[in-house]
Amino acid sequence: MTAGRPWRGVLVAITTPFRDDLGVDFDRLQEHVRWLAEAGCHGVTPCASVGEYRALSDDERADVVRATVQAAPPGCAVLPGVGGYGSRQSRRWAEQAAAAGAHGVLAPPPDGYPAGDADVVAHYREVTAVGLPVVAHNDPYDTRVDLTPELLARVAETDGIVAVEEFSGDVRRVHRIRDLCPHVDVLAGADDVLLELVLCGARGWVAGLSNALPRQALRLYDLCAAGDLARALPLYAELHPAFGWGSRPEAVQAIKLAMDCAGRFGGRCRPPRGPLPPPVADRLRRDLVRALSVTVDPVADGRPR
Repeated sequence: MTAGRPWRGVLVAITTPFRDDLGVDFDRLQEHVRWLAEAGCHGVTPCASVGEYRALSDDERADVVRATVQAAPPGCAVLPGVGGYGSRQSRRWAEQAAAAGAHGVLAPPPDGYPAGDADVVAHYREVTAVGLPVVAHNDPYDTRVDLTPELLARVAETDGIVAVEEFSGDVRRVHRIRDLCPHVDVLAGADDVLLELVLCGARGWVAGLSNALPRQALRLYDLCAAGDLARALPLYAELHPAFGWGSRPEAVQAIKLAMDCAGRFGGRCRPPRGPLPPPVADRLRRDLVRALSVTVDPVADGRPR
């Protein structure tokens, strides 16, 4: 965790593990948080889209956040997602995160209808009023609201907006964001534009496939942050097919299956998310085999071999 800036570095948007009866498996959740921290990840984000927060009851969601904070060792930041249908719900989740001891929150726009600009600005004022650092989450495919650079600049006039997770896939936006609100850090959201965004100045990454590939992802991030293209590009090329699954509509199922392929526990999703069709799952497995075949030695030259 970066001192004073817990949103920087590699944060993993963690999955929510379920037992066979589809109850939350808190033991596996906490073991996964510890495993990611031991691998070197700088933080975790529970209850984001990858965590299936919409499929959790209020009690389950609060318990997931508390269990994550309890499991995270010193130096591992916890920034829960606080997505909700409206501003009152998101503020309540931010208050719950603060009470649990979280270091900040990841806040999408209001969820449920295409809110106008003034509504979006008011929404973020509610969330920032809680007092935790707020990372705005821009995924127009998931929330039906696009935090364009121009709208983000209006949102960022509110104290407490420290960063934006950019999941639009448009790498050109980082330049416009830096021009309009230079005090706001840009974080990569979509895994498959990680190199492009970090080379252009992104200060962190809210990662999905890192649930299965944390060491490979950390090595890639470090090389990108250092501007070492000679080492980063070959590694990126090997990981990119797997990373692309995080930008698909079936991303949650894909990430959980990737974890299973990597020897972790991904398990089932809650309905309405069902298993991937066999041909799709087979393609994912091939991409994961390729990514897992990359040996990453932090003291070596970083090239895939």
